[in-house]
Amino acid sequence: MSFRTRLFLAILVAVLLPLAALTLGVRREMDRRLTREYEAGVTAAASALEASLARESANVAARLRALVSELGGDNRFRLAIVQNDPASRHYLLNYAEGAMRLSGLALLQLQDSTGRILSSGHFRNQFDQLQPELPRILSGLADSLVLVRTRTPDTTLLALTRIDSVRLAGRRVSLVGGIEARRWLQATPQLGGDIATGIVYPGAPPQPAAAERVIREVQLPFLDLLHPAVRIDTARLQVTQTLETVNALRRDVTRWVLVALALTLAAAVLCAAWLSSRISRPLRELSEKTAAIDLDRLDQSFETGRTDEFGALSRLLGAMTDRLRASSARLREAERRVAVGDLARQVNHDIKNGLVPIRNVLRHLAQVATESPDSLPGIFAARRATLESSVEYLDTLARNYDRLSPGAERRHCEINGIVAEVLRNTGPQDGRVRAQLADALPSVLGDGLMIRRVLENLVGNALDSVAARPEGSVTVVTEPVAGSTGADRIRITVADTGAGMTGEQLERAFDDFYTTKTGGTGLGLSIVRRLILDLNGTLKVETEPGVGTRVMVELPVAQQEAAG
Repeated sequence: MSFRTRLFLAILVAVLLPLAALTLGVRREMDRRLTREYEAGVTAAASALEASLARESANVAARLRALVSELGGDNRFRLAIVQNDPASRHYLLNYAEGAMRLSGLALLQLQDSTGRILSSGHFRNQFDQLQPELPRILSGLADSLVLVRTRTPDTTLLALTRIDSVRLAGRRVSLVGGIEARRWLQATPQLGGDIATGIVYPGAPPQPAAAERVIREVQLPFLDLLHPAVRIDTARLQVTQTLETVNALRRDVTRWVLVALALTLAAAVLCAAWLSSRISRPLRELSEKTAAIDLDRLDQSFETGRTDEFGALSRLLGAMTDRLRASSARLREAERRVAVGDLARQVNHDIKNGLVPIRNVLRHLAQVATESPDSLPGIFAARRATLESSVEYLDTLARNYDRLSPGAERRHCEINGIVAEVLRNTGPQDGRVRAQLADALPSVLGDGLMIRRVLENLVGNALDSVAARPEGSVTVVTEPVAGSTGADRIRITVADTGAGMTGEQLERAFDDFYTTKTGGTGLGLSIVRRLILDLNGTLKVETEPGVGTRVMVELPVAQQEAAG
């Protein structure tokens, strides 16, 4: 993801997060305040409903007591109970209806002790019917209103009823009276259009689903006189909250928040795009100039007239480029000097290896000339080949270094012959150097001079390792070995019983200029490694401190190389 994209997204997040937090905060605070207000309103509505219910219970009880008092002085009613003539029957039939109207009740029924209805104000046709369950149940709930469902001539009636009684002519007469529940509920003060009250009772017709919730209930005993089996049940006066206003408010808030969010988002996108483009353009220009810089191309110009952070960065990159130009010049000079020094050390090392046999021959001839002058011609003739070989070696080196890139001359080489020549050039070593050369070795395809340089370095290092040990020895072994495709390699092993090397010394043994010998150049083994790689060979070293070192060189045979 590019810096411009990250900056663009960061600006959007910085704008949208506070707006989202504000939206959530407004919605949460609105819900909290509305909930608190509704809870207060519901509590007040429930309290008002319960207080109104208590008042109506007292009013109904007072009206019944007034009727009881009136009946106590009504001799005609007393006689009507005892006599059963048509005139008395007519009086009883009409009494409850008139008393109900005068007392303001919606239900009034008088029964004797057997449950026979003496008079019914709300439904005259119930006269002389038996309904013993009503007074019996109401008598058990005398201190509270009971919701009674009964019949009228036209419809059904829900009444909040109570019971009272009076003894007349030696008989107990029960008075059941009540007010219409729905009219009383409608007359109860409401607390707004969102809070409503209603009556729910068993057997009530189902109400259509509405967006409201019940938040408070007041339970009442319920008696359904229309049910075949009259029994006490429970009805509920419910306080409900209509959610339409809350939902409408939420929709309005959400709509305006979305409008504000869309406008803010559009403004944020434009601002973020402009700002990210303004910031990323100079960075992109600097990055393109910086990407074009390398040691061979330091001509980029970072000049600028800006005074801000980008100008400071541009000037810093310009100063860095100037330092790189100076450092690059110094580095090239240092590399040139290092290359010349490396070449000088390698030339010195190779010339010293070529001069060693000549020095040994001259010392031998000088010794013979002093001790036995007569045998000097014969000794010279025997050692002449060594001198010529060494001179030829130095001459070949000179030609190779003259070309600065020595090339390998691929031809058949006899390993045993090269080993014998190298050992002969080492001069007399008092039996320290031994050779174990395998018979009938196949020839290898390579450069004899390169193989000789490898062996001279390895044998020379082995002799240096055993120089401080009188019993030390150097052994050179040649043998065929089986490769992955058969006997296709020649192994040359140079083993000594010298001081050996530690693990740390072995890790650095083939590094340029690393040496543990006083006056050494540190190029011998590094030259050996490069020459063996040029010959398509392999090199392996086994060493142990205090025991000695074995260096194994494997070269491919001529048949395999030619076939390849």
